[in-house]
Amino acid sequence: MSKITKRVVDSLQPGAFVWDRGFGVKATEHGAVVYMLSYRIGKRKRRYTIGKHGAPWTPDAARKEANRLLTLVGAGIDPMATKAAGRTAPTVRELAERFMKEHVESKRKTTTQRTYRGYVDNHVLPAIGGLAVADVTRADIAKLHHRLRPTPAHANRVVMMCSKLFNLAERWALRPDGSNPCRHVEKYPESARQRYLSMGEFRRLGDVLAAAERGPVEVPGEPELVRLSPIALAAIGLLIFTGARRGEILSLKWEYVDLERGVLTLPTSKTDFKLVWLNAPAIAILTALPRVEGNPYVLPGLREGQHLVNVTETWYVVRALAGLKDVRIHDLRHSMASVGAGEGLSLPIIGGLLGHSQPSTTARYAHLAAGPLKAASELVGARIAAAMSAR
Repeated sequence: MSKITKRVVDSLQPGAFVWDRGFGVKATEHGAVVYMLSYRIGKRKRRYTIGKHGAPWTPDAARKEANRLLTLVGAGIDPMATKAAGRTAPTVRELAERFMKEHVESKRKTTTQRTYRGYVDNHVLPAIGGLAVADVTRADIAKLHHRLRPTPAHANRVVMMCSKLFNLAERWALRPDGSNPCRHVEKYPESARQRYLSMGEFRRLGDVLAAAERGPVEVPGEPELVRLSPIALAAIGLLIFTGARRGEILSLKWEYVDLERGVLTLPTSKTDFKLVWLNAPAIAILTALPRVEGNPYVLPGLREGQHLVNVTETWYVVRALAGLKDVRIHDLRHSMASVGAGEGLSLPIIGGLLGHSQPSTTARYAHLAAGPLKAASELVGARIAAAMSAR
């Protein structure tokens, strides 16, 4: 029968000890009651503090914990050493800061840095920031993923970043190799939305832009004519004719522009850059833009020395007037690719125009390249049929 019961614990006087085969309880001089375990590792004797009496530690709960710890001791594991290691083990918060500093900030574009910082601050740290890196489990990541289920694509991107985070944790010897907790966390299905402008839609878009450049336009619901920002209109024009990403155009500096060679040289990191080739319409837009003294940006914003940051409102007006209410700004990039594919350009050439670093990214346009092939097949088939039916 156990010597340590609730009655014994309640009757302890300050300074008193009670031991029962390595499991003990002590009343301190200040009136606290503490459960302990005494054990040996090799020739060294250890005394481990389980916790103070009170929730969750009762005599029975503390004895169960003592028995569990003794099982570890029997396997050669020192509970005190494990506890000390846990106090000094790096947390996910510390890993995330190292990840941002040593990997993201030095190797990724500014836009990617902002995106990852948002993932870390808004999702990762609130969910698992206080956990030790070595203690994060697949269940923790799955729970984080599940919380973001209303936005499936966003949820998948957060887990993809976490996977990179824990891959680096393995490389930095903070977790065992092959222990990435993001493995086998099933991603949510994503609906691939691909919207391409037809030649007729490009024509309507061109008519609206031309009218807006000439002067104020009539906008449904507005009592007076509305003058759209010429800088925002120029931004939309550059997005149409370059196929570049919105952030690349809005943050474009004059030092990146080489009108003589017809190319934009965009830095993608501290050591790398991306070329965007300029056609005649894009060069015409850039040539017509004034340079603002003291502002390095091609598309100056409202704040002195800064670039244009919002083209969305202007785009909403333009697309509504053109009858293109379902077209996003990013669809202009897709549309450039679709026109190239329709003209028979190869996927590597299209990927080069859009600045894709991976061929797999361009592969989404493969079905569009079938247009010229179908036309060629029709031509060849008609010739053969004509020859076979000739008298």
